[in-house]
Amino acid sequence: MAYENLSEGALDYLPCRYGKSKLLFRGPRKKMDGDYIAVIGGTETYGKFIEKPFTELVEDDVSTTAINFGCVNAGADVFLNEPAILDACSKARVTVIQAMGAQNMSNRFYAVHPRRNDRFLKASVLLKMVFREVDFTDFHFTRHMLSTLKKLSEERFALVEDEIKEAWKARMQIMLEKIEGKTVMLWIDDSNPEGKSDLGHDPLFVDREMIEAIRPYCTKVVEVNLSDQAKSEGVAGMIYPEMEEPMAKEMMGMRAHREIAKSLSNALRDML
Repeated sequence: MAYENLSEGALDYLPCRYGKSKLLFRGPRKKMDGDYIAVIGGTETYGKFIEKPFTELVEDDVSTTAINFGCVNAGADVFLNEPAILDACSKARVTVIQAMGAQNMSNRFYAVHPRRNDRFLKASVLLKMVFREVDFTDFHFTRHMLSTLKKLSEERFALVEDEIKEAWKARMQIMLEKIEGKTVMLWIDDSNPEGKSDLGHDPLFVDREMIEAIRPYCTKVVEVNLSDQAKSEGVAGMIYPEMEEPMAKEMMGMRAHREIAKSLSNALRDML
């Protein structure tokens, strides 16, 4: 995976594995033989280009080991396909689940790679019927495919979006039911307006109705509305190779991670 390879100016994410999981997570690897917080999520949780992501800041704030189970571009499918990780979460004092975008999940319209959830694999017969004029072999990533479909017909695309949202709610409910113990849903709303696409803000397609639908299945919901300063901070303090600057500009910055950590730590103190 490209983000795990070191190049000049890149962070060493110290990739590691936990248990029998095939996934590589951000290290250093931590022991799970005592009290710990498990944090499931996507690129933001992983802390792409951030030397000390919010998971590490929370660990310092609440004086409890926080294990970073973040995966770049992950959707819910990554974790539902990894029973070793769900088992580790069930043994945690608290599990934090970042509300990840709904586009990177298999559903009735298309399938994604089981571990690289941003990778588009194939369209279903149903999707091919709705968009008969599209050659789906041209697509390799979910965002590209969905952006193209929306430009072709917003009316037809609405059918796809509704399915994606329903799949997200169902998948998140399943995940929360599989994790024993206390759970926190972390919703980082409109995390980076600079990175807004024609599909909307990250996490893509996730709205309040969806969060409220899964609220009964988790112990607590923590909503983080980043400050204007965090949204406009840019790449200050981020570490990345020069060629990856365009990607870095679309990521959350250091101030955003600090604000997330503060909100999350305040919620976790009452649960540990």
